[in-house]
Amino acid sequence: MRATPILRTLAAASVLAALALPAAAQPLDRTAAPPAGPPTALRVPTWTTGTLSNGAQLVVSERHGLPLVSFTISFVGGTSQYESAGKRGLGNFAVAMLNEGTATKTGDQLSNAWQLLGTSVNGGIGGERGSLSFTSTKRSFPAALALLTDMLVNPALPADALERIRARTLVQLQQAKDQPRAINAVVFPRVLYGDAHPYGQSTTEQTVRAITRDDVAAFARSYFTPGHAIVTVVGDVSPAEVRATLERTLASAWKGASAPPSFAYPAVPAPRATTIYLVDKPGAAQTSVSIGIPGPARNTPDYYAIQVMNTVLGGVFQSRLNANIREQHGYSYGVGSGFAFGRGPGAFRAAGEIVTAKTDSALIEFMRELKGSQGARPWTQDELNMAKANLIQSLPERFSSTAAVNATISSLYVDGLPADYYQSFARNVNAVTLADLERVASKYIDLGHLAIVVVGDRSVIEAPLRATNIAPITVLDVNGMPVA
Repeated sequence: MRATPILRTLAAASVLAALALPAAAQPLDRTAAPPAGPPTALRVPTWTTGTLSNGAQLVVSERHGLPLVSFTISFVGGTSQYESAGKRGLGNFAVAMLNEGTATKTGDQLSNAWQLLGTSVNGGIGGERGSLSFTSTKRSFPAALALLTDMLVNPALPADALERIRARTLVQLQQAKDQPRAINAVVFPRVLYGDAHPYGQSTTEQTVRAITRDDVAAFARSYFTPGHAIVTVVGDVSPAEVRATLERTLASAWKGASAPPSFAYPAVPAPRATTIYLVDKPGAAQTSVSIGIPGPARNTPDYYAIQVMNTVLGGVFQSRLNANIREQHGYSYGVGSGFAFGRGPGAFRAAGEIVTAKTDSALIEFMRELKGSQGARPWTQDELNMAKANLIQSLPERFSSTAAVNATISSLYVDGLPADYYQSFARNVNAVTLADLERVASKYIDLGHLAIVVVGDRSVIEAPLRATNIAPITVLDVNGMPVA
């Protein structure tokens, strides 16, 4: 029997009555923030390690909540080790070409095969590492692994696909020249490291045009090898069944010896007195600012002190830089700072996109906060406590999903960190003192030798920048070369 409107109304009223608050309940006080709940407990998963018959390192972590498997092949070393200065962009060409077909499948057939499995392969090569990965259901994992193996072992590398990728890349490079932030991303490392250091090199139209199919094939043969690979599998699996599947599908077909990559970098250029490097972008609505200097490698004993110090300085929304330049003055939608830790001297960089008319004012505030970090504005215990809590309480998120666990464990082995890194992280962070903050800020942020790269409308911002007397100005073009 269908309910009448009256019956439906009575039923709805009964539900509302059942959900009503007890008479003694207090109304919600919207003037006070609710108390924070207890911090999430850190639960670091366990994993097993071994070596496949082809020489690749194997790491397996069981996670049985869902029938999912996250698979990653990480490669130690990246474009800084495997690309030449004249062929920058070659690594990402090679990754893109893996998706363009194999000896038995066209690119479209390969794409369709991944879609039928409900997943896709993701890949990329950075400065010091690379990876190929997918996440699948447990049932489709063997088929997905077979597809990826075919891509690694039998890439077709069709010439027409190479030209399509080249044309797309050239368009992207041209479009980037209209974006102050993208220009800054090219000029800033070039100013810091020079064009003879891998950290200072970038992909250009010239390097993209120089890449040939033979270059891509040679790169794929030398880079996609098991000798410097770490295979990480996380999910609804056991170490024994994973090893059996990998030996049967991947290790039996994917072979090849390779020497470990070298992380011996050339010396960085001698420090230069603090200088403003101005790049003209006529009509730019915002100015892109980067302030920095080459910093320490990831293995520095000051790593934890630097992380805590930078969290207060510019690592989070409530940091000193953002509270000043965004919240107090409204010069930007957001600014921050960080250390690009790597095997070599990754840069310290404080940066943000600034309203054009306030470029000079924002730079004054940037420099005020950098000076403050070295004693002019003493660090406080509240800031130290905030930074420690932020770093420690962010750890559980690294293990919140199957893919997140895989990424976290992979990074440990690619970076050469100890297996108990996360178990000891809180202890190392909590050992940092207020004195450590001022010490590492003074040591690694050399105010007398900063590179200040400013990309914006020169006709509007140059005179006010000179009037600040912060540093002399050198004018560069969009490629970081001096302009007369």
